[in-house]
Parts: sequence; C-alpha cells; structure tokens
Amino acid sequence: QVQLVESGGGLAQPGGSLRLPCTASGFAFKSYAMYWARQAPGKRIEWVSGIYNDGSEIYYADSVKGRFTMFRDNARNTLYWQMSNLRPEGSALYRCAKSSTYYDTRDFASWGQGTQDTVTS
Repeated sequence: QVQLVESGGGLAQPGGSLRLPCTASGFAFKSYAMYWARQAPGKRIEWVSGIYNDGSEIYYADSVKGRFTMFRDNARNTLYWQMSNLRPEGSALYRCAKSSTYYDTRDFASWGQGTQDTVTS
C-alpha cells in the first residue's frame, strides 16, 4: 500500500524558509518520479515541481522557480521541498505525489494528505 506522509509545515514569516519532507513507503521509491503540488484556499491544486526517479531531471513551475528547490534521498525514501524567501501568497497546503513511471509526466498516481504552510507577519 502506497503511503506518502508530508511534514514540516506551519507558520512562517515573510522572507523565511521551510523544508518539507515527504516520507514514502509501500513501493520502490527509487523507481518512480515524484511531484510536489500546492492548493491555496479557494483555488485549484497547482503542480509546482517534478523530479525523475534518480534526481537527474527536476522541473519547476514559473511561480516557484528560483526560490524553491526539490530534491530526493532515495536511500531514505524521502522527498524534500525546500522553500526560501517565503511570501504570504505562497501559503497553501503542500502535497507530495507519486508518478506511475520514472519520469515526469504530470500523472499523479498517489497523493499524500499534505502539510499546511502559512506565511504571515
């Protein structure tokens, strides 16, 4: 059974940083591409990043490019979302997702429950 558990969210100040881990279990983590997506209140869920199974290719949405970084540790079955220079408009529920294959096709085969990040002064 695929399980994805996000953590690390909470309150943060504008300009601050947060790192969100997503711990995976129930499947061969190193064989699948992974994603981060976010959903702000009243808005549709938005893909923000995808990473190949081996970390060799990483893609970002224009809305986060340059400030946020995705990486993975296949030995620890963990995906990470590093956010810096946080802005209030970036407050959202951040969710990780598993692909059905090893590369980024924007298919979301399984989802975690998400972790809330709220940026406020």
